[in-house]
Amino acid sequence: MKIEAENNRSNIVIAISGLPGSGKSTVAEKLAEKLEMSKISGGDALKELAVEEGYEPSGEDWWETEAGRDFLDLRGEDDRFDKKVDDKLLEMAKEGDIILDSWTMPWLLSSGFKVWIKADKEVRAKRVAERDNISYDQAFESIKEREEKTFSIYKEIYDIEIGKDFSPFNIVISSNELTPEKIVNILSFSIDQKYS
Repeated sequence: MKIEAENNRSNIVIAISGLPGSGKSTVAEKLAEKLEMSKISGGDALKELAVEEGYEPSGEDWWETEAGRDFLDLRGEDDRFDKKVDDKLLEMAKEGDIILDSWTMPWLLSSGFKVWIKADKEVRAKRVAERDNISYDQAFESIKEREEKTFSIYKEIYDIEIGKDFSPFNIVISSNELTPEKIVNILSFSIDQKYS
């Protein structure tokens, strides 16, 4: 299911995607503040569904815990979780004036401003280790496992290749050496140029 978003600044939909530790959620939050837009996270919506299944997710690092990995396995067995979240995000996108922090929305939206935040796996593992207070090796293995399983889920449901297919994106930007604030400034300028 794809939706059309209006092509004007007052009704814009911005979809920000990237792998764990790339900074996509931080950038989405800061961009929402700067542009005074609402923001919704696909990951947070999945955590709400995890609660309904009896899990107790908390914090950014939950996906790297045993319970988070168990829920990821459950998602691999039952695509209703991901479809429910994506349907919710698509419905919210119809209203416009929203930033979607999501792995899938750039492929599912037929229009809008789509951003891929990239970072080398080593940089991402270092960030996750610092954020979650775990070793670099644990972080590296955790994001590797999470990516493999999540890639498989979205390949199966939507036939998309996250991290390989960049065709939906208006801009791909590396966060290896740029702060979230600098990325937000670049994105803000790019969005103004596209929608002015």
